[in-house]
Amino acid sequence: MRTAYRCRAYPDPEQAALLGRTFGCVRLVWNKTLAERARADHAQGKRTSYKQTDAVLTEWKKTQDLAFLSEVSSVPLQQALRHQHTAFTNFFAGRARYPRFKSRTGRQSAHFTRSAFRMKNGELWLAKTTAPFAFVWSFDDVDVAGLDPTMVVVAREPDGRWYLTFAIDTGDPAPVPPSGYAIGVDLGIKDFAVTSDGTRISNPRHLEKKQRNLARYQRRMARKQPGSANRRKAKIKVARTHRKVRDARQDFLHRTSTNLVRDADTIVIEDLAVTNMVRNRALARAISDCGWGEFRRMLEYKAERAGRTLIVIDRWFPSSKTCSHCGHRLEKLSLSARHWTCPGCRTRHDRDVNAAKNILAAGRAVAGRLSPGDVCGAAVRRPGKPPPPTAKKQKHLRREP
Repeated sequence: MRTAYRCRAYPDPEQAALLGRTFGCVRLVWNKTLAERARADHAQGKRTSYKQTDAVLTEWKKTQDLAFLSEVSSVPLQQALRHQHTAFTNFFAGRARYPRFKSRTGRQSAHFTRSAFRMKNGELWLAKTTAPFAFVWSFDDVDVAGLDPTMVVVAREPDGRWYLTFAIDTGDPAPVPPSGYAIGVDLGIKDFAVTSDGTRISNPRHLEKKQRNLARYQRRMARKQPGSANRRKAKIKVARTHRKVRDARQDFLHRTSTNLVRDADTIVIEDLAVTNMVRNRALARAISDCGWGEFRRMLEYKAERAGRTLIVIDRWFPSSKTCSHCGHRLEKLSLSARHWTCPGCRTRHDRDVNAAKNILAAGRAVAGRLSPGDVCGAAVRRPGKPPPPTAKKQKHLRREP
């Protein structure tokens, strides 16, 4: 199993200049190769292999215009080609969208494999550098002197901060002792999550808290002349605000997902179509601020590590309109109705708690067929002909070759 440790880095001016050139070369190789791939695909209908792109990169270094590519380490350039080849493989398999060009104003990164760095007594030496790369190690339970990373990623965020990521190959962790508890989770906007036992996890609304400051910094940046130093400074302030929102959201999602995995053997959630939901202009910002997709990703890998079971039921399952007590299903339930009374058994329901109970019941229907760590699209469907596809069957639109 691979584990990553991310920490702050503080390169000296010489290292920062070298890495800046490396980022530029990586970006140029990625964009130029992507353009050549797209041209060959559209004009001739041919797919380009990694071996072909690597050979073209060698030829580029021999030309007078691109000879500067030899001034930086070749490993990050080759890694960019490998990542692009993987991106196209995922695209043609229907698992991802078409690869995009890299921008010089976004996050910059370079991947160094074992041949391009060395660790000695807890110090990191990168290729083409003459001094150790300074970083702050903040993981007390791991001895940095005994670190044996398989890859090191150097990144510079838009706000100017530098980060190092160490990728480590480790053994599988020991499973967490069973708790004998199963839980259903209903995700929402007013409350980030409501569980089947009635627990409510409030939505911190990180972006909304910073919205006034962010809007003020964006207005200031808009008034600056494009290309000027003042505009660059204003842009850094905007990026810094976005980073604070992102870090606060990540911390909240990590804490919430860890608590759920620690407390429950089986976790059941809905398969939400977040991409489709954000098309609603009235709710797009609030939905994006919740981070439901990232939350599900965290639950998946944490459940696998802890030996827990994560069940993802069909997005069309009418969890809110079904009575968790007698099974009666309403014909219609407006989004504004937060409480409703079942016409069949006269039970008064809280909309979110009732939905979480139904999600748990739907997950229990398939829990016996799963092994620990599995993620399943439960075959729980709405009535109608033909029935919609289950969560397991839904895929991105794929581009035929």
